[in-house]
Amino acid sequence: MTIRAARPDDAALIAQLVRELADYEQLSAHAVATPSDLAASLFGQSPKAHALIIECDGKPAGFCVYFYNFSTFAGRPGIYVEDVFVRPEFRRRGLGRTVFQHLARKAVAEGCARMEWAVLNWNEPAIRFYESLGAVALRNWTTERLSGAALIDFAKG
Repeated sequence: MTIRAARPDDAALIAQLVRELADYEQLSAHAVATPSDLAASLFGQSPKAHALIIECDGKPAGFCVYFYNFSTFAGRPGIYVEDVFVRPEFRRRGLGRTVFQHLARKAVAEGCARMEWAVLNWNEPAIRFYESLGAVALRNWTTERLSGAALIDFAKG
């Protein structure tokens, strides 16, 4: 297994993996990113996030997208893991654990205060996996989101 930084020529692969993740999460209708969208955001003039490609036996086994956030309380950055996805045929081989450990080492080396991510509350296998890593659910916090028309309307004032 290898983990490598994604390259611009991986944009179509990442888009395909995003669609596979969306299918698994029962959110296919929301996965509208095109390879061009991903290329611009991940590899453009001012990248907004970073991607990793997970390979196993020379084949694309999954991906991870993360970005840096900031904790005003800690006064230090953190890593927010937006997505980690391992294709079903490559699961139960330790790939997910290895990706999270890769990011944890990066976070520690770069002086980050923490790593965070969200999980759908019905995804019990993922929740158990995250608990096995030592992650703690932040049950007192609720994620809020402005998107689509609501975001546009609010921005207009």
